[in-house]
Amino acid sequence: MTKTTHPAAPVLGARALNRATLERQLLLRPSPLSAGAAVEHLLGLQAQNAKPPYYALAARLEGFVPERLSTLMADRSVVRIVSMRSTIHTHTADDCLTLRPLVQPARDRELTYFRKGLVGVDLDRLAALARDLVEAEPRTMKQLREALSAQWPDADPQSLAVAARCRLPLVQVTPRGLWGRSGQVALTTAEHWLGRPAEPAPTPDSVVLRYLAAFGPASVKDMQTWAGLTRLREAFERLRPRLLTFRDEHGVELFDLPDAPRPDPLTPAPPRFLPEFDNLLLSHADRTRVVPSAYWGRAWQGNQAYCTLLVDGFLAGLWRLEPDALVVEPFGTLTKAQRQDVATEGERMLAAMHPDGPDDIRFGTVVRP
Repeated sequence: MTKTTHPAAPVLGARALNRATLERQLLLRPSPLSAGAAVEHLLGLQAQNAKPPYYALAARLEGFVPERLSTLMADRSVVRIVSMRSTIHTHTADDCLTLRPLVQPARDRELTYFRKGLVGVDLDRLAALARDLVEAEPRTMKQLREALSAQWPDADPQSLAVAARCRLPLVQVTPRGLWGRSGQVALTTAEHWLGRPAEPAPTPDSVVLRYLAAFGPASVKDMQTWAGLTRLREAFERLRPRLLTFRDEHGVELFDLPDAPRPDPLTPAPPRFLPEFDNLLLSHADRTRVVPSAYWGRAWQGNQAYCTLLVDGFLAGLWRLEPDALVVEPFGTLTKAQRQDVATEGERMLAAMHPDGPDDIRFGTVVRP
């Protein structure tokens, strides 16, 4: 860990970091922000599957109903694209055209893992050919593999398709991602889908400020974990005169915006039902501000991630939706008051997301470490 060079900097404990992060993640109280404004503020929503962005906003926004995000996706105000950490995110159109160029160096590095399957492949020619293909009509990855393999029959087909995804800003076209709709993943370029060219990559400095507004206080390694980028220390150092500095309980230096909220650590934090892979749990190198060390690794198994429950601001269990009930599986024993608060929040979530679905809340067998 990077030790602070400013020993006099105030120390922020886990609860202080928890409450500050929850406030900026719109999780301490339902936010009046619109769906689009929330997606922008949060710098996108993790979207490996189609439904998680909807549940992410339901946990954060006042009066949210799925149609609010689905409409934005249908009219191309938000899109699904591979960006941070080489994972699919739902971004605003503006962020799609800027944040993707910012993380392009990481996508270029990703290609090195596939170099054995790309021997003899001219990547510039591949990118040009793939662009022509997907802009003529949206293509599935299978269609891309087949078309590119016809040009490079000796290359690995999967590596060819991944190379196209890494070299080009490929968005998933609708109906994929619309609420209540289904559709296979079909791809075209962001520029073609949005009808305007990509913007120059923003300066790292400007994105540091946005990251701190949504995830701070945070260390350099925290932001590098969120973005999947390296060498961001210089940006933080340039911004140091404009930022406050703190330390966590391990002595790691944390940066923050001077006017950002840092609530009292005793501020109440109502239960929240989060989707699998919510960025709250993935955007810091040290996740103990949300994930107690005893529960590390409990939110996923292999490549399977689970929907998570927050109680008192921290990871406290899992949940799943069954045909007849919302099933909650806490990691430990909840008090009577906590169970009631969880049930109340569950009822709120079900009313917003599934008004014609189940309304029963069932507590499953307590999941022990």
